[in-house]
Amino acid sequence: MTYAFPTGGMPPSSDDPSHAGAIFTTTYAFIPGSVMRDIVASELPAWTGTRAWILARPLSGFAETFAQYAVEVVPGGGSDSPEPDTGAEAGIFVASGEMTLTVDESRRIVGVGGYAYIPPGHNWTVRNDDTTALQFHWVRKRYLPTAGLARPDPILTSDAEVPIDWIDSAENWGTTRFADPSDLRHDMHVNIVTFEPGGRIPFAETHVMEHGIYVLEGTAEYLLNRDWFSVEPGDFLWLRAFCPQACIATGSGRFRYLLYKDVNRHPELVAR
Repeated sequence: MTYAFPTGGMPPSSDDPSHAGAIFTTTYAFIPGSVMRDIVASELPAWTGTRAWILARPLSGFAETFAQYAVEVVPGGGSDSPEPDTGAEAGIFVASGEMTLTVDESRRIVGVGGYAYIPPGHNWTVRNDDTTALQFHWVRKRYLPTAGLARPDPILTSDAEVPIDWIDSAENWGTTRFADPSDLRHDMHVNIVTFEPGGRIPFAETHVMEHGIYVLEGTAEYLLNRDWFSVEPGDFLWLRAFCPQACIATGSGRFRYLLYKDVNRHPELVAR
């Protein structure tokens, strides 16, 4: 199994710099993989041998709950203090290479397709002890504690270990759920959504959850608000709450994307 990740470099010269089709609106952003190049990557404090494409961050009046990165670490690079916010939780999905992940002195090797969830209050480190680049997707969110519920436990699993929960077999789509959806301790889910060829979301979903959607594999037509986009591996879709969305898989293979959403909490009653 292979998973998309930004290619970096520089694109071929074009007479129309906007031809890739990137767009930012009041309800969604569409960031094609073709514009995720070297000049828009960032270095991060307390990380060595690392660059990151920061695809989403909290924006007032838009999506306010999370940040999402695509992170590349060269051999020998990493961080002993990767998370600067003590209240943050992390969802990490390895797209390429091999991650040496230590959580509270427990050292594990996380390979391609591996997923780790790290709640706040745990010490963790990331190293690339392999000979090739480590590439992973990282979702950060400020955890929202609630009365009567303890914080969730760390999770270490993989795409290969978790079966697809087929939501609608007639429409040929389902979700790989790395966290138990009935576990209300979790206030975010990072899942993989899979469509068989021709699979579709049969209605325009309109809901309170914000989304970060990174296309891992395959092609589709994706509805954002009232606009349809042809999407492919490496494209990123960023949705604020209540933005209508639907999907129709195209091509002869599966269409899959990494999905963030905020869940299981009451909305705040004071607007930000």
